[in-house]
Amino acid sequence: MNKPSTKVTKFNGKGVYVRGNDIDTDRIIPARFLKCVTFDELGPALFYDVRFDVDGNSKGHVLDQVQHQGAEILISDANFGCGSSREHAPQAIQKFGLKAVIADSFAEIFHGNCTTLGIPCVTMDKSEREKLVSLIETDPEAEIIIDLEDLKVVCANNIFNIHLKESAREAFLAGTCDPLDSLLSATDEIARIATKLGYA
Repeated sequence: MNKPSTKVTKFNGKGVYVRGNDIDTDRIIPARFLKCVTFDELGPALFYDVRFDVDGNSKGHVLDQVQHQGAEILISDANFGCGSSREHAPQAIQKFGLKAVIADSFAEIFHGNCTTLGIPCVTMDKSEREKLVSLIETDPEAEIIIDLEDLKVVCANNIFNIHLKESAREAFLAGTCDPLDSLLSATDEIARIATKLGYA
């Protein structure tokens, strides 16, 4: 039986703003955490070196502030996810509980790795992003809705324009972000070909 594709048109949740340009993958998930047995271990280590001191005490990073607990949409600035191409960075973001990223721009490999995981990386012009950040800092409970069909973000009755690579947008709308999902959705065809080739 074929596995149905999971089409995604909208993401919603509280937002949290992690300030900074050129936030690289080593800052997102420090290299020493790459020895994990499963990706599930990466969530607590997200931004570890800027969140905790050498003794593991919180530095009061925005991700740890009470008002932003449970945030699901990360907002940042230019060239987010630059540096090494480690896939652990988007895995850490996802395992922390974040399900979408809004920024000025993204490193290309990071963007691709996020798309494969089902994390949309959408861009928003600086002036609009600053207004969005102001809204969530004023009301951390404000819901952000990311509409991938209309390429809009809605928050507190404000509408913002966003951009997303067309190939990524099509993958989300068609439910084909993960190549493995595409493979699993064609099990009947795979079995037919395997039989025809004599592998079954």
